[in-house]
Amino acid sequence: MIRMQLIGHLGRDVVKKEVNGAKVFSFPVAVNERFKNSLGVLEERTTWIDCSLWERGENVAPYLTQGTLVFLDGFPKADAYVNQSTGALTGSFKLRVYSLQLLSRKDEERRKAILSDVPVSEAEPVQEQPADDLPF
Repeated sequence: MIRMQLIGHLGRDVVKKEVNGAKVFSFPVAVNERFKNSLGVLEERTTWIDCSLWERGENVAPYLTQGTLVFLDGFPKADAYVNQSTGALTGSFKLRVYSLQLLSRKDEERRKAILSDVPVSEAEPVQEQPADDLPF
């Protein structure tokens, strides 16, 4: 079994589909790579990976919007085919996502805004100790 981890930005909002009765959440992720070529010039290359999250994406789907930075762990699959319009051999890379983490700052702010609407129970305030009263 091969597993792959990557960090990238979503290319568009997540799309929910149903395949044979199972919920599938699909989205493309752009992984950027910066490097210096043999002449010392800084270059950037973007690799697009089609990702799918099966059955477990219902809670996270509202946060998977275009531009969101994510960390993905999953099982890769490479496909090769002949492009009908050009006749050239073309390939695509897909990832069946096993684990997903949101990394974008804007999503953290959005989650805090959503959580701030949830009522918090009244609890005893925590007594802070002065800095010179350290317990050790």
